[in-house]
Amino acid sequence: MSTSVTTDSQTLFEKARKLIPGGVNSPVRAFRSVGGTPFFTESANGPYLHTVDGKSLIDFVCTWGPAIHGHNHPDIRANLETAIKRGTSFGTPSRGEIEMAENITRMVPSIEKVRLVNSGTEATMSCVRLSRGYTGRDKIIKFAGCYHGHVDSLLIAAGSGALTHGRPDSAGIPESFARETIVLDYNDPESLRRAFEANPGEIAGVILEPCPANVGLILPEPGFLAELRRLCDEAGTLLIFDEVMTGFRVGSGGVQEAEKVRPDLTALGKIIGGGLPVGAFGGRARIMDHLAPDGPVYQAGTLSGNPLATAAGNASLDLLRETDPYRRLEARGRAIKDAVLEAAGAKGLPLQVPQTGSMFSFFFSEEPVKNYPQAVAADRGHFVKLFHYALEHGVYLPPSPFETCFISTAHEDDVIDQACEVLRNALKAI
Repeated sequence: MSTSVTTDSQTLFEKARKLIPGGVNSPVRAFRSVGGTPFFTESANGPYLHTVDGKSLIDFVCTWGPAIHGHNHPDIRANLETAIKRGTSFGTPSRGEIEMAENITRMVPSIEKVRLVNSGTEATMSCVRLSRGYTGRDKIIKFAGCYHGHVDSLLIAAGSGALTHGRPDSAGIPESFARETIVLDYNDPESLRRAFEANPGEIAGVILEPCPANVGLILPEPGFLAELRRLCDEAGTLLIFDEVMTGFRVGSGGVQEAEKVRPDLTALGKIIGGGLPVGAFGGRARIMDHLAPDGPVYQAGTLSGNPLATAAGNASLDLLRETDPYRRLEARGRAIKDAVLEAAGAKGLPLQVPQTGSMFSFFFSEEPVKNYPQAVAADRGHFVKLFHYALEHGVYLPPSPFETCFISTAHEDDVIDQACEVLRNALKAI
């Protein structure tokens, strides 16, 4: 007679469920999309998470993106330790805010001025408000499957946790808000042209993830982003890139640098804080100058520019500029893609692995995925099997078929080789 053993993670999760809605503070952590009980992390170092159950996992979630240097990097930790001795929050301007603004404006070509906030959600929300205040228009266009945080007017046909839990349109959002948002299909510039014709002089901004990374990873078709730029210019509409996921991941200047398309506004998130809570938005100076206190568009935050977040973030951004790791990250991403595609081909599994730089995802689909409907049509059952086999054998993938994997500079070649072997075996076992 076999008996199951309760793990420390299961015990903690049961306790958490009594105190926290769903037992988690962000829905995708609940493992609802893949089944099972989420593990709890005790510590993290380099490319590894160490769980309360005594397991070490190769981590391809990387704090959902920001851990581009791996976990607990000594330079980031040292900067943070120095900063914490000075105080945890000032409520006044501090030197680190200027240093971070200098880092961002130096690295992201479209950003002339930047405002620090506390999260990616706050950054996208502020971009939308600023676009409306600057243009004097109300309507916003977004693309299906692009997730821009839990902003009321943008949580419509969203990806990420909303999609994972089968509720793309959240309860609690008035229909009047939704009426101001027009949803189009990604990689379809003709739909944008038609939307402008149907709503002349009414559209304040077009917001999108230039590479949607919250519905798996979807890459832009050649010329798609450039055509968006052209159509927005014709309509007098602001183009907003949400690079919370792709910023400093695809390259030092994000997708906009790689694609040579400059948006009017850019939202950035967690990666600029080295993993601490932070966000930012920026763009052309003439637009940013519409923000209070210089302009009529109000935005504020007590913890914006927090000295701990700027200390960690500046260390992280300095490392990126000094080491320029993007060719190495691209090579490691390509190695994973090639390994799993070879294994899937040998097994006869229909698998697509979109990959750019240090980002990749899995779609069990016959054809390349170009938009939201194609993403949700992919086989989710195969991903669930892949996820659990990988987790059991020491590799942590995002616990949802609608998320993106990330690689860090701490994922050395031997770690990548080990992970590739696990993923190959996982595909054989499907």
